[in-house]
Amino acid sequence: MASITIKDMSVSYNKGKSYVLDRLNLDIKDGEFCVFLGPSGCGKSTAMHCIAGLLHPANGEIRFGDEVMTSVNGKKKDKTFVPPQERNIAMVFQEYALYPNMTVRGNMSFALKTKKAAKEEIDKRVDYMAKMLSIENLLDRRPAELSGGQRQRVALGRALVRDPQVFLLDEPLGNLDAKLRDQVRYELKKIQEQLGITTIYVTHDQTEAMTMADHIVLMKDGHIMQQGTPNELYDHPVNEFVAGFLGTPQINIFPCDVNEGILDGGAFRLKIPECFKECLAPYKGKKIDLGIRPSDFELAKDGANAIPAHVDSIEPLGDAYLIYVHVGEKVIVFKYTGENAPKEKELLLVPNMAKLHLFNPKTQERINK
Repeated sequence: MASITIKDMSVSYNKGKSYVLDRLNLDIKDGEFCVFLGPSGCGKSTAMHCIAGLLHPANGEIRFGDEVMTSVNGKKKDKTFVPPQERNIAMVFQEYALYPNMTVRGNMSFALKTKKAAKEEIDKRVDYMAKMLSIENLLDRRPAELSGGQRQRVALGRALVRDPQVFLLDEPLGNLDAKLRDQVRYELKKIQEQLGITTIYVTHDQTEAMTMADHIVLMKDGHIMQQGTPNELYDHPVNEFVAGFLGTPQINIFPCDVNEGILDGGAFRLKIPECFKECLAPYKGKKIDLGIRPSDFELAKDGANAIPAHVDSIEPLGDAYLIYVHVGEKVIVFKYTGENAPKEKELLLVPNMAKLHLFNPKTQERINK
C-alpha cells in the first residue's frame, strides 16, 4: 500500500488561461479512506484522473510513498510521468464496464491472466475476493444474469483482486437504488478496512462522504475549501460553503447585528455567550451571519433567549419530524425528536448556544474558531 502526496498540482485545458485545479496540495495517509467531495465541476474527478495517470497536470507533483508518479514544472520543462498501467492502481466507475461474454470468474480473473499469473494463484485470489464480497455463488453467471448491486460487487472484486496499492472509485454507487447504495456502501467500507488499501472515493453525496471517509477533501471551483475528518468539517466548518454543503437539511443562516452583548436578528435577540464575546468584539455595531443546524434547536416554554417561530409545515421522518417555520420573513427548519409533533402554531425555539456558527458576511469565513 502507499501514502499519496500531491504538491502544487494545477490543471488547465486552455494553456493556463484558467485552471480546473489550482495549486492543489494534499497528503493522504497509507491505508486511509479519503473522499473527494463537492458539487459538479469542482475538480474532484479531474484530481483523481491525475492521480491515476489518465490526465497530465500543467504543474505539480504526485508521489505514491517515496516514488514520484508525476512531476511537471512548466517553466523548466522538467517532467516525470509513470503511465497508468505501471502505477499499480485499480479504478471503479459508475458504469460497471463488465465483459458481457465472460462469467463473473472470467471478469474477475481477466487482469491477472493478462499478467500471466499462475492459475492456482488466480483461483485463490478470485475465490477469496468473491467470498469477501458475498458473490461466491455467482462466479459461473454472466453479467446479464445479475442485479445492479451484484454487478457493482463484481466490478469491485475485479479491481481489488489485483491487490492494488491505490484504489480509486469515481461515483461508483450512482446507478444503485437507495437501499442497495446503503448496503454496498457499508460493504465497501468494511472491505477497505480489512484490506487496508489506500482509497480515494469521488462523490457529490455528502451522506456517502460522512459515513465512509476517514478524511474528507471538500472542493469548490478547483480549490480545497476544507479537509479533515467528517466530524471536523461538520462541527467546525471554515466557511459558509462548507457549513451549507454538509448536513441534511442544510444549516439555517440568519443575518444578525452585533450590539451590546446581543445578537439581533430582527425577529429575535440572543444573548452572546461568554465564549464568543472575544471573537465578536471586532464586529460590535456590524453584521455577522449566524448559523444554526436544524438539530441544534429545542422547544422552550418561555421567551428567554428564544426565537419565536410560526409553524408552516411538518414532515414526519419516522424517528423525528422536520418542522418548517417562519422566523420573521425567513423560513427555516428544525429537527424535532419528540414522540409527537407539537400541535401549536406558535413556537419558541432555543438554540444550543455552544454550537452556534458565526461567519463574516463579506468573506463568509468562520469567526468563532
